[in-house]
Amino acid sequence: MTDTTLRVLIVEDDPRISELHRRFVEKIPGFEVVAVANTLAEGEEMVEVLGPDLVLLDLFFPEGHGLDLLRRMRKGETQSDVILITAAREMASLQEALRGGIFDYIVKPVYFPRFQEALEKFRRYRLRLDSGGQLEQQEIDRLLHSSATKTSEPDVDMTPKGIDPLTLKKVRQVFDDPAVADLSADEVGQRIGASRSTARRYLEFLITEGYLKADLIYGVVGRPERRYVRNR
Repeated sequence: MTDTTLRVLIVEDDPRISELHRRFVEKIPGFEVVAVANTLAEGEEMVEVLGPDLVLLDLFFPEGHGLDLLRRMRKGETQSDVILITAAREMASLQEALRGGIFDYIVKPVYFPRFQEALEKFRRYRLRLDSGGQLEQQEIDRLLHSSATKTSEPDVDMTPKGIDPLTLKKVRQVFDDPAVADLSADEVGQRIGASRSTARRYLEFLITEGYLKADLIYGVVGRPERRYVRNR
């Protein structure tokens, strides 16, 4: 299988995030995106028709839960492996996902180093399984347990131009507070000691990462205000 490209299906309801993940996949040698599904029904159909090697699956969809698709996949004859990419941080979600036989669990917002680590580990796993033969305990341990110590925090070299990792961390910490509901760019700027335009640049970046979402609030007078809220 050394010359075989692993086929990836992305199942994610947010088109911006699915596009980001598609670009991430394309940066990693040995993988190709065969399809993108923005609903659970589309995802289930594409799993059956395309039989991808790997499914990158979100958990939260307007019409249901990604774990429902995972259960149906495991009840069927599909051989596809699954990596969950989700904003869900609850222990219950992780436990059920592990029972469903996922290969990895990545929490949004996704940073490329962690994404790359997961896919490269999956490729090593598939290469070894397809080579056949017997396994020693040490090799089994390497296949089943990640020895990586990388964090999912942003790497200085991986953030886009104009995005400072320390400032980005401050903005994320604002929305990590359970007492915080929705905030405007002005309010976030005041909390981190930055201008409205600077705060908005970081807020819009966190939307592309899937960490935040935004709504337009229409007041009585004036233009609608853009409010940002944690994507839980």
